[in-house]
Amino acid sequence: MEQTDLMIYGIAALAFIAIVGLGFVFTDNGSQGNAKKRAKQVSQGFTGTSKAKKATDDVNQRRKETQKMLTKLREDDAKRRKSLVSQDIKTKIEQAGLSLSPFAFYIISVIMGIVFAGGAFISEAEGIEGFGYNLKSRPAVIIGAGLAGSIAFPRWFLGFLAKGRAAKMTAQFADGIDIIVRGVKSGLPLNECLRIIAKESPAPLGPEFAALTDNLAMGLDTERALQNLYKRVPLPEINFFVIVLTIQSKAGGNLSEALGNLSSVIRQRRMMREKVKAMSSEAKASAGIIGVLPFAVGTMVFLTTPSYVTELFTTETGHFLLFVAFCLYATGITIMRKMINFDM
Repeated sequence: MEQTDLMIYGIAALAFIAIVGLGFVFTDNGSQGNAKKRAKQVSQGFTGTSKAKKATDDVNQRRKETQKMLTKLREDDAKRRKSLVSQDIKTKIEQAGLSLSPFAFYIISVIMGIVFAGGAFISEAEGIEGFGYNLKSRPAVIIGAGLAGSIAFPRWFLGFLAKGRAAKMTAQFADGIDIIVRGVKSGLPLNECLRIIAKESPAPLGPEFAALTDNLAMGLDTERALQNLYKRVPLPEINFFVIVLTIQSKAGGNLSEALGNLSSVIRQRRMMREKVKAMSSEAKASAGIIGVLPFAVGTMVFLTTPSYVTELFTTETGHFLLFVAFCLYATGITIMRKMINFDM
């Protein structure tokens, strides 16, 4: 009986030891599995961090390349516009909308110089009592008046006409683009839409599109004809129009949608320009008052004490002071003009 009990106890002890051993084995495998899992997760975390960093670096690199490409495109576009818009007299006459040859313009400039110089010559003491020029300074005044009449005034007048014509063109251009959009949507070809604008639009939009259609009819390709249009009317809106039509002629696409978006952009630019003009009107009025003030004060002083002002016109020192005052006045007007004018 005792041997049987000892055998039972021994078997139970062996079974317990076996169970405990199996438990240790399974427990150790589980801990190793968990450790492997943790190690795998840590390694994946480092790998994910490196991948995210690499993706961020790729995005930054693409952004830098895109910025460089856009900068290069802007530089190329500026060079293209500078090469298209020359500064010769013939181009300026075309931009002003005048039908003159350069030779006729030079003849008119010479005549204007003679008129200005003659006016300075006859306004001496024999013409107006008390306002004679000193013999030493009168030749310089006559030469300056002749140069102003032959060089400065004609070119200023051309710029004045060109600026007014450009403002009219900007106001009419969005309506012309809308005509093209409606014509293309109804099935008309682009050249026919351009002819409609040339026939029905007022000047200067109509004559410019008439010249464009004439160039196309004579065999010029679309890109060259559009470049000639931009040469005659160097406006940002015309440049956008040239770019859209050039890209569409080379790559295709929905022309009506592209021109419709361009029309919206042009109208928004015009609204923004008018808003800026309204906001800067107070500064412009102040600049105008400051610009007129020297002449107003000089006139009032002349009306009260004429002998005090005539010294500026009858003596060499007075002529020198007038020249210095004119230079300072021109500098101040230029600075104020730069401060109150905004390019859009």
